[in-house]
Amino acid sequence: MDNDLLRADGIETGYGKVQVLWGAALAVPAGASVVLLGANGAGKTTLLKVLVGLMPAWHGSVHLSGTDITAWRTDRRVRLGLAYMSELGVFPGLTIEENLRIGGQFAERAVLQRRIAELYAVFPDLAERKRALAGALSGGQRKMLGIAKALASGPKLLVMDEPSAGLSPLFVQQVIGVLGRFRAGGAAEGAGISMLIAEQNVAFLDLADRVYTLDGGRIRFGGTVAELHADDALHRAYFGLA
Repeated sequence: MDNDLLRADGIETGYGKVQVLWGAALAVPAGASVVLLGANGAGKTTLLKVLVGLMPAWHGSVHLSGTDITAWRTDRRVRLGLAYMSELGVFPGLTIEENLRIGGQFAERAVLQRRIAELYAVFPDLAERKRALAGALSGGQRKMLGIAKALASGPKLLVMDEPSAGLSPLFVQQVIGVLGRFRAGGAAEGAGISMLIAEQNVAFLDLADRVYTLDGGRIRFGGTVAELHADDALHRAYFGLA
């Protein structure tokens, strides 16, 4: 579609001779939040790595803002507006401030300074401990820092891998609340950005304009959350185990 910020078509890849993805395709419309739902081992992380340039695609294509970026290095994708938050999300041996500066390394100094100040206003707990090592933070604080670090680049699209990993249900809801704030256009310069969130926690569907399910390296469903609920087999597969 013309309004797709990100589009991946026919993605196939793997490790060595072991194929992991089979013709995977998805799209993230501009201004939308998309959740990629799947169990551990479904291929979610592998697909995200292809999208952000950390793994090559054996077949298929990736387009961002209408540009074919399939063969681009990760840094070029970042400059075009893509930010990636891995499951770890931060550099534990660096301070909060250093993590944010690395996240925004391609921005002009004045722009980055303003952006960091805005992020500190959104994440006051980080502002109070800006010289603390990321590894000294709690799991929830590290996740917030990971989000802030990704947003420091001022992305058009924020790609996240399992933001719920290692968090209690309470912290999961806090993360969802923070992401919803940016999605709704109510916080900092990065407000209103598009998101692609790979998760196995169905609570993140609260953020979703669209959802895809990935199983055995193949996209099995793509549609709205309401359509997912209406599909009895998929509803039982995901919500019956939640």
